[in-house]
Amino acid sequence: IMKTTDSSIIQLDFSEEMRNSYRDYAVSVIIARALPDIRDGLKPVQRRILYAMKELGLAPDKPHRKSARIVGDTMGKYHPHGDSSIYDALVHMTEDYSLSIPLVDGHGNFGSIDGDSAAAMRYTEARLSSGAMTMLDNLDKGLVPFGPNFDESEKEPLVLPATLPNLLLNGTTGIAVGMATNIPPHNPSEVIDGVIAYMDDPDISTYELMQYIKGPDFPTGAMITNADDIRTIYETGEGKLKLRAKTVIEDSDYGRKNIVITEIPYTVAGNKQKLLESLLTLTKDKVFDEIYDVRDESSKEGIRIVIELRKGADAANLENLLYKKTKLEDTFGVNMLAVVDGRPETMGIVPIIRHHVNFQYELAKRKYTTLLARELEKKEVQEGLIHACDVIDLIIEILRGSANVKMARACLTEGIIEGIAFKSAQSQKDAQSLRFTERQADAILEMRLYKLIGLEIEALMKEHEKTLANIAEYNEILSNRAAMAKVIIRELEAYKKEYGRPRRTVIDNLKEAVVEEKKIEEMDVVFLMDRFGYAKTIDVAAYERNREAADAENRYVLTCKNTDKICIFTNKGQMHLLKVLDLPFGKFRDKGTPIDNLSNYNSSEENFVYITNLGAICNHRLIFGTKTAMLKIVDGSEFDVAKRTTAATKLTDGDEVLFVHPVAGNETIVMQSERDFFLRIAVDTIPEKKKGAVGVRGMRLADGDALTAIHLLGEGESAQTEVKGKPVMLNRLHVAGRDTKGTKK
Repeated sequence: IMKTTDSSIIQLDFSEEMRNSYRDYAVSVIIARALPDIRDGLKPVQRRILYAMKELGLAPDKPHRKSARIVGDTMGKYHPHGDSSIYDALVHMTEDYSLSIPLVDGHGNFGSIDGDSAAAMRYTEARLSSGAMTMLDNLDKGLVPFGPNFDESEKEPLVLPATLPNLLLNGTTGIAVGMATNIPPHNPSEVIDGVIAYMDDPDISTYELMQYIKGPDFPTGAMITNADDIRTIYETGEGKLKLRAKTVIEDSDYGRKNIVITEIPYTVAGNKQKLLESLLTLTKDKVFDEIYDVRDESSKEGIRIVIELRKGADAANLENLLYKKTKLEDTFGVNMLAVVDGRPETMGIVPIIRHHVNFQYELAKRKYTTLLARELEKKEVQEGLIHACDVIDLIIEILRGSANVKMARACLTEGIIEGIAFKSAQSQKDAQSLRFTERQADAILEMRLYKLIGLEIEALMKEHEKTLANIAEYNEILSNRAAMAKVIIRELEAYKKEYGRPRRTVIDNLKEAVVEEKKIEEMDVVFLMDRFGYAKTIDVAAYERNREAADAENRYVLTCKNTDKICIFTNKGQMHLLKVLDLPFGKFRDKGTPIDNLSNYNSSEENFVYITNLGAICNHRLIFGTKTAMLKIVDGSEFDVAKRTTAATKLTDGDEVLFVHPVAGNETIVMQSERDFFLRIAVDTIPEKKKGAVGVRGMRLADGDALTAIHLLGEGESAQTEVKGKPVMLNRLHVAGRDTKGTKK
């Protein structure tokens, strides 16, 4: 650390400062951005949007307001982040295919289950839904704490007084720093029944609670196929749900069958169009030969995706194959993580409900404490008015004899009569005995004369009786936890009638889809690819009949199995894998299909260096050489991968692969540069590396020089090349050690 006497320079340990700064950043993302609060189940951006809409007066019975106005108010007052993140959160709260109870009522194009994005915020409008009001009601009764906004110019609620357990009802998803949450939505009726059951028995077990809450209930329906795992998920807060689409097999015309998808997994909601595209791609690539057509007949009534099969197709087997090969069967990873008392915590379903119920008791205590205080104030005023009606003549005499309001109030509250003219000594004596409170005196001074009508006095007496009854009720609720529980349960049951619905997701234990794959008869084929990149496979016999023409017309000719894979090595260091079965199999004179259409190879960006079949290199070693003379040998088994594209070697900036070929170890290679330098070295001097390595330098090149060719010579093999029209015998070059400067020829 630099030593200095300047007091304006703060000396810090760099690693400690980085550690503290990153920790502060991580905590900020976890608490203030990505994770929901256990009490209201909302992330800060969602809570701020709802509060901003509440402040704008966008109740369910009020007109919609432009989304841009809502986003602007939220960003300017409470959430100082990008408008796109705020609008995305607003859009999500309108999605009935994502939430059990949508919190925002959208008007306009807010996207769809197909994956269509919402229109720009200047075109859409929104207001609060009735479900959101269950979280915002009583916000003005001091039930929840408020804190300053980012610039301390406004106050915002730190949590909403949510009556319903929104965290379970609507679920949530979020990615923080080093942690993530993914909570599935549940059925409102079941969750409310579960909360009531917990309030009746706080020691209820997970198994007993599951008699009420069977499991997650997704808005898209579909099926959960691993029912036995739900209990473990609910106990630990972590696990995986296996979701499967609902399908039916229907009869079609001409004796054919249709597989009709009526409900899709929740993980595909918002991406239904991609699901359709994947089905169409598999059909187009003839992965499923039994499929004749795929069409989407979905409407407002529900989802209906029709997969039309060819005549004689095995519908049941194809249905299982679709589950295995597509997103019709998917996994939902559950991680019930939320912020509890300012700290992230993973919880099971019982702790989640426990925290919610404790929050409800806390809200109820604050609510009825506030209501009791208001009723006591009313009682005080009512008793003052009732007593004033009994001595109304004296009060009128005080008012008429007072010079100002201050004098009259002093007489009513403290019996001070100086300066007041009374008609009699008795009135003066009675006035001195008056002792109204400040609040009662103000009510008397503001009372209108029509309140002295007999019926009005009778109404005041009834109102006073009601106030006394309310005070007794509120005192009972605050002093008796069982009475408070009854009030909370009564409110929950009312919400159950309003938002309850039958379960949509079926829960069962279904076996994994059993697929009877068609057995492919293995056979030898010949892979042909011409200089334009058109590839195909033909029968070996057809190749033998046309050997001379095939060798002359095609750039690559390989004999392989039809179950093999073609490896395409390019100058960019990539290896593209292509199944031989994906290649068109036909006659010799057929044109074939461009290799770009069958693999990830892009002819406009990269060039072929070497093409072979995977079976030919798995038990061999490959030598790689680049333009900058970097060499290495890689075991061929490293290229037996599942990915369609993988990095075959690592390249430095500006370098390209020049040479790829199998080697046995007893060969030599000759490197030839642009400036006509040659170097011949033995292959066994080149080290074996992993495919992710750069390699070693095989030849020192002068500035601006680069390799133009690499020649491989077998033991005793002769070969030649030309330099400026003169032949050079490569096998006569001296075999040098590795990393030697080339010889000018």
